[in-house]
Amino acid sequence: MVRMTSSVQASAAGDASPATGAPAANAWILQLDTPLQRSISGPLAGLRFAVKDNMDVAGLATTAACPAFAHEASVDAKVVQRLLEAGALLVGKTNLDQFACGLNGSRSPFGAVPNAFNPAYVSGGSSSGSAYVVATGQVDFALGTDTAGSGRVPAGLNNIVGLKPTKGLISTTGVVPAAQSVDCVSIFACDAGLAARVLAVAMGYDAADPYSRALALAQQPLPASFRFGVPDTPQFYGDSLAQVEFDAAVARMQALGGTPVAIDFTPLAEAAALLYDSAMVAERYAAIRPFFDAHADEVVEPVRSILARGKTCSAADLVAAQTRLRALGQQAAVLWQGMDVLLVPTAPTHYTIAAMQADPVVLNRNLGEYTNFVNLLDYAAIAVPSAIRADGLPFGVTLIGPCGSDWQLAALGQRYHQATGLSQGATGKALPPPQPIAGLQATGRVRVAVVGAHLSGMPLNSQLTERQATFIADTHTAACYRLYALPGTVPPKPGLLRVAPNTGAAIAVEVWEMPASAFGSFVALIPAPLCIGTVTLADGSQVQGFLCESHAVSGARDITALGGWRAYMAMQSQATVAS
Repeated sequence: MVRMTSSVQASAAGDASPATGAPAANAWILQLDTPLQRSISGPLAGLRFAVKDNMDVAGLATTAACPAFAHEASVDAKVVQRLLEAGALLVGKTNLDQFACGLNGSRSPFGAVPNAFNPAYVSGGSSSGSAYVVATGQVDFALGTDTAGSGRVPAGLNNIVGLKPTKGLISTTGVVPAAQSVDCVSIFACDAGLAARVLAVAMGYDAADPYSRALALAQQPLPASFRFGVPDTPQFYGDSLAQVEFDAAVARMQALGGTPVAIDFTPLAEAAALLYDSAMVAERYAAIRPFFDAHADEVVEPVRSILARGKTCSAADLVAAQTRLRALGQQAAVLWQGMDVLLVPTAPTHYTIAAMQADPVVLNRNLGEYTNFVNLLDYAAIAVPSAIRADGLPFGVTLIGPCGSDWQLAALGQRYHQATGLSQGATGKALPPPQPIAGLQATGRVRVAVVGAHLSGMPLNSQLTERQATFIADTHTAACYRLYALPGTVPPKPGLLRVAPNTGAAIAVEVWEMPASAFGSFVALIPAPLCIGTVTLADGSQVQGFLCESHAVSGARDITALGGWRAYMAMQSQATVAS
């Protein structure tokens, strides 16, 4: 762990953004002079990130944008731990709507976070600071949370990507709850490929999180010809510019191979209303009940009034609301029989900070028109940029899919975003080339994890390239393997052996993808005691990969502590030079 030298807190005037020179504009609650680093290697090595300040980082205060609530964390939130161990560098903690209660970014005693394109307008919330520091290029990615749309609305209003995973896919251990049964940790980045890379590291079952789930995500992309739902009577609250851009978005989806299907939005809208207009608001109050009961006067309005409503709800009222939600979910399920994905505006309009503060409840509710129902109905979603409106403000759309469709949405979202020709956030930088989505397997192709002589630059890598295999990612296995240097193999080869829980380690591998038609001839080249089996990767996904028969490691050198074959070969090379 690298020692933090000191930290600074953004003032009302703000500190200069290292990327743009513009004021930091209350985006930071805590910005570190020296980024926090726990590992110098891993799939996210060198990437800078920030976390919303309702997530714990060991040694730092967690405020949830309420100074009276602040407490120093003793351990990292599980998701923060995973990212730091993957080599990412933590830059600081970001501002938010207090207790993650709001979609606009102006409900914080640390100040409103303005829009990255026009500071008179709202940034969107509650993950306002996280979106702002990504859009202005101060970090490569950031974590937010999403209960009612907090990981999507700020993305849509700041021209960046907001990936809201399926509930339970990313652990919320160490995250201050908003409504724990529907909370999600979300990911902000300037492009969908990076957001998917972060998801591959961040996801994973956590027994300490009561709502964590071990999920099998869909690994096949959506078909080339797909059906996308659109609301039959979309609501824009009089914003004609938003309506124009949504019509253009529908046309763009058609150009990508989609067929629009008008859907009755009624059950989705009714489900959305339950989050705040029913006894389900009691979960908001329950999330911070001891603090709120003792310190309600320390909570800003209108957050205080929203939470206070939860105190008055009876258990019977809550059961009735939950039953109604189940009924609406059944109605909504019928809609999916006619569509593969749902396309909606991320936000129906855009408000100034002044207008929002003058009417904070109604206008905030309007911003959630297309977001509030998603977690309640157990859907996945990704918000992607769509256009810069005629008034210079960003307009974004959200792709919504069933539980477990995360990789499919990321792939389609990346295709959509690339087709817009937009730049990254407010930086003016061009989008990077599209990246393979790590968890998605192309139809008719097979993914293989290689651990030794087939790695890039190694003697047998040509056996992959001759079969038109393409490199997908550097990653690691799950921490349940040991690696051995097998004696007498030419060229030298390792043996990867799966072992009992808590007796192994994560081993560096490369994932390659080849045509299924070539896979048989590749397997035929593999000599005993090596074989091809199922290898579990660090993100919990499974691919085909090199394994070793257990009898072959008897007497072989255990090189697990080195973490991978490259490190072992480098050590052998140094020993040869020294001799």
